[in-house]
Amino acid sequence: MFINLNQNKNLKLFKLISEVADKNKQSVYIVGGFVRDLLMKRKASADIDFVTEQSGIELAQQVGHEIDPKMKVSVFKTYGTAMIKYKDLELEFVGARKESYTENSRKPEVEGGTIEDDQKRRDFTVNAMAISLNKGNFGELIDPFNGIGDLENAVLRTPLEPAQTYSDDPLRMMRAVRFASTLNFTVEEKSLEAIQQEAERIKIVSMERVMVEFNKIMLSAKPSVGLRLMEQTGLMKLIIPELIDLKGVEEVEGQTHKDNFYHTLEVVDNISENTDNLWLRWSALLHDIGKAPTKKFVEGTGWTFHGHEFLGSKMVKTLFQRLKLPLGPDMKYVQKMVKLSSRPIALITDDASDAALRRLLFDAGENLEDLFTLCKADITTKNSRKQEKFKKNFEYVAVKIKEVEEKDQVRNFQPPISGEEIMEMFNLKPGREIGILKEKVKEAILEGEIGNDSEEARNFVIAEAEKLGLTPA
Repeated sequence: MFINLNQNKNLKLFKLISEVADKNKQSVYIVGGFVRDLLMKRKASADIDFVTEQSGIELAQQVGHEIDPKMKVSVFKTYGTAMIKYKDLELEFVGARKESYTENSRKPEVEGGTIEDDQKRRDFTVNAMAISLNKGNFGELIDPFNGIGDLENAVLRTPLEPAQTYSDDPLRMMRAVRFASTLNFTVEEKSLEAIQQEAERIKIVSMERVMVEFNKIMLSAKPSVGLRLMEQTGLMKLIIPELIDLKGVEEVEGQTHKDNFYHTLEVVDNISENTDNLWLRWSALLHDIGKAPTKKFVEGTGWTFHGHEFLGSKMVKTLFQRLKLPLGPDMKYVQKMVKLSSRPIALITDDASDAALRRLLFDAGENLEDLFTLCKADITTKNSRKQEKFKKNFEYVAVKIKEVEEKDQVRNFQPPISGEEIMEMFNLKPGREIGILKEKVKEAILEGEIGNDSEEARNFVIAEAEKLGLTPA
């Protein structure tokens, strides 16, 4: 079977590589994800991998020189690869190879091989197809494992025996889940059984590499596809056991609670329809993380999860540290979202005070809209009447908050009087009194005792300072 490359925007580049390889008496093939996406008519990847049965580094250097004698070619001698950045593309060249693995490492022993050897070592049949750029058979699809059939059937299958494939490089288990989630493919049954069997091997993979795959699952159109597969195969228990702790329904005196694991997956899918913000999706994933440790049955009340948001927000840091996720603003954002995730619900009453609304505005600040997106995603009832009612309630709170915001200007709150002004007013040096007075001003504004106004704040500070034994200078 031949692939028509004449309409491909990279045809000129492919022909140039073909000519250089021919002059150099080298073979050359396009392999991997680019071939798969081309056959699926998906948006072409900016990364294109080329395999030669000779030296990938030499081929890259000659291709680079042919494009532009001054072109930089990045060489990675340890791996026998070289990379060229050309226009908006990353072109990687590697020599075909055979691989053999030891039990405690996913770094293989490598030796030179043929294109067939190279295809055998790939993770899935749909990623093991190659297109020849050789003069004699330019455009021929080389597909020894019927990857094209698996593409048509949307199935993920390994070229060789699955247990060996996953044991050799356990990261492939996460890649299987990721491709199932991002391409909407089914993992073939033998592969699924092999992942369950080899799941423990994921421990030899660095957490950073695992999280690259996990975040791609989180950014897919329907992350629950991958998250369910992780639960089903045992990978989730090994990577984020806190989520597995949410599984199951208990019953006491005829009273049950919902299964918070499957509820969480619904919330993640709901939020994914409205945002591509990775960390907001993570907030949805972790919003109920504190429910397992706070679950309690109270006689006459039923199941309670008091303080689960507060505990959950503290658990976020421990999780991010263990998962090697960023510990800066992204983590703090997720902590904030988890901590505030139930606050708007408490305001869905006619008698919710302006002070409570001001506090939510103050605490959420610039992330208020994201918080509401999370709260709406948290509505997972299948009862359409209830769903409509909850959504209307949130809209009602949003209107009330907007009114308070317009009146009091407390979102992204900046005190109407600074610490320097207070020091000047009372001829003070920096000290605890300044902090006390600033905090009192903030509380008075949030409680509605004074307006968010510098003159009112100054008069309030004078009155409060007197209680501390301070007099204006």
